[in-house]
Amino acid sequence: MIDPQAVVSPQARLASDVTVGPFSVIGPDVEIGPRTVVGPHAVINGPTILGADNRVFQFASLGDAPQDMKYRGEPTRLEIGDRNVFRESCTVNRGTSHGQGVTRIGSDNLFMAFSHVAHDCRIGDRTVFANCASLAGHVEIGDWAILGGLTAVHQFAKIGAHAFLGGGSIVSRDVPPYIMVAGNPAVPHGVNSEGLRRRGFTAEQIRHIQSAYRILYRMELRLEDAVERLAELAREQPELALLVEFIGRSTRSLTR
Repeated sequence: MIDPQAVVSPQARLASDVTVGPFSVIGPDVEIGPRTVVGPHAVINGPTILGADNRVFQFASLGDAPQDMKYRGEPTRLEIGDRNVFRESCTVNRGTSHGQGVTRIGSDNLFMAFSHVAHDCRIGDRTVFANCASLAGHVEIGDWAILGGLTAVHQFAKIGAHAFLGGGSIVSRDVPPYIMVAGNPAVPHGVNSEGLRRRGFTAEQIRHIQSAYRILYRMELRLEDAVERLAELAREQPELALLVEFIGRSTRSLTR
């Protein structure tokens, strides 16, 4: 299943049913799990681990050195889960020693053409990066988040689970879970209600989240007072606990 025109390092570890297309390069310290398909002209350098059932399209580059001027060749790594799709010319870099040394991607994510994940990022599960969506270093992306095409996210920013970033958004602050943002700079535009319905949230849960949005963004409360009110509601509305926990971890202030 390895094309004779591919270049695979003897130090790479590939499951027996991995497919590698012509002119692809698999470097040393790369581990690729079962049923993964690497198309033509892709490059995977290590240390990098890919799980099972991933698909890497042509001209994608995974696991190469971080684009960081402080990087001096220290041993860092990229870890990728299962069933991810990396479309044409997608780039994902390894971590840095002054970060946590690892870029980590979960499972069931879609990275469309020319999307970019920089060093030390943490990506959850079932996210979608539309064409040319880009992350700077140390960004955290929660489960089910969607980044529209040409979105750019500032380093160290956090994007909460189920958030929706409209196309062309420039995101320099943290985006809470469930929220839709758009613009340059990105500002909130309500709750990602349609996405929540598609993922099985009940009408009552969505109403609770919409009420939480009004408390956070429409009642002109101090953030501390809004969070206190949300924490009280979360005792009986557990879907709000994700929002309260995220705000407590925010380091770049919230998109407002």
